Amino acid sequence: MEPQFDPGIFDQLDIFIRQIRNFGITLLQPWRLYQIAILIGCLGFGQIMSLLLTQRMNDWMRRLEGWPKWRLRLLLLINQRIRPIFFVLAAWLMVLLISQLTNFPSRRYLISLVAELATAWLVVSIGTRMLKNRSFRRMLRWAAWIFVTLSILGFTEDAAALLDSLAVDFGTVRVSLLMILKAVVALIALFAGARILTKAAARRIEQIDDISPSMKVLSIKGLQLVVYSLALIIGLQSIGFDMTSLTVLSGAIGLGIGFGLQKVVSNLVSGVILLLDKSIKPGDVISLDDTFGWISSLGARYVSVLTRNGTEFLIPNEDLITNRVINWSHSSDLVRLDIHFGVSYDSDPHEVKRIGSVAPLKVGRVISTPAPVCHMIGFGESSIDFVLRFWIRDPTKGLTNVRGDVFLAIWDALAEAKIEIPFPRRDVHIFKTSQPHPLPHEAETPPPQTDL
Repeated sequence: MEPQFDPGIFDQLDIFIRQIRNFGITLLQPWRLYQIAILIGCLGFGQIMSLLLTQRMNDWMRRLEGWPKWRLRLLLLINQRIRPIFFVLAAWLMVLLISQLTNFPSRRYLISLVAELATAWLVVSIGTRMLKNRSFRRMLRWAAWIFVTLSILGFTEDAAALLDSLAVDFGTVRVSLLMILKAVVALIALFAGARILTKAAARRIEQIDDISPSMKVLSIKGLQLVVYSLALIIGLQSIGFDMTSLTVLSGAIGLGIGFGLQKVVSNLVSGVILLLDKSIKPGDVISLDDTFGWISSLGARYVSVLTRNGTEFLIPNEDLITNRVINWSHSSDLVRLDIHFGVSYDSDPHEVKRIGSVAPLKVGRVISTPAPVCHMIGFGESSIDFVLRFWIRDPTKGLTNVRGDVFLAIWDALAEAKIEIPFPRRDVHIFKTSQPHPLPHEAETPPPQTDL
């Protein structure tokens, strides 16, 4: 079925262009020219005030201490927009002055119109600047600027008719540009509201101590899925979209899953399993292959693991289900570490064992319960070998650094006790004889044998 375009598009476009042209012609009237001059003077006034106040306000803001961030941010926004602010003030002052001098609205119409437009643009600029997402902020700002401009100029109905004429008919379904814009605006507004609602609910859930971390993540993800789904359905229904047509889309999605989205679905299901079985949770320290770090967040498709050097690994949920994972803090935050060392054969092994059991306690991260233990494990080629076992409760702070601190504590304790830490040695003995051995080419050859 081929799409059919609305034939009234050119008529609506001609009407819209004609109205804009007529509005432009009215600007050339004599009583409009002096209003343009007044607006240029207001713009110059704003420029002068910007030159006088911007730097002074910057110096004043640098001296502010203890102010909330939102107040400082608002002051910065105002300082960056001193020129349009004073332009708006000057324009409205001129509107008030002209209204007192004459009773003809046409004498102040253009100034009032520009002042109203500038005020709306300024409010939109300051209001949207509070949004953190740059792309969303720009898109919303331009959409709001266009809407308020059309509304103030009185072109809203004509613009809506023009956008509605830009339509394509797919059989009984008619899709216009106006319908698409309404859907975009409705979905953006609903998704923004859903985001605010889910963030507030997430903060509330995080404050509940009776829920485990994994269940908190599962509850937040489930709430986000429900709220965003409702926002999508409400947004589509608000523009008159027939939800029964989604059956075709669901069939296409199912076909796509069957052919190319197995991994995505597998990761999603694995993420739910990880949250339900509580095998890992945010804050756990895990080891997977060559990756060692702690879990910073659980996502729908992957788990974020942050290492000690600041590298963040995004591990698919499926890998945590199918591969062997070491969870250092699954059921307990206690972690036991082993280090090996040796002493010379001249040492007293009983004294070494006593020193090895006490020295780790000088390191702040080593706990006293369970207490460190030191065992003799064998006789080496040049040393008596020992293993020292100690416990910590904060593996997220690293393992190599605490091992190094314990090694230093053992070094200091053995040095204080005059106990030597040996290293491999080889002795070379040189023997001297009274008569050196002949070289191979100097050896005597026996006389030849002759037959008698």
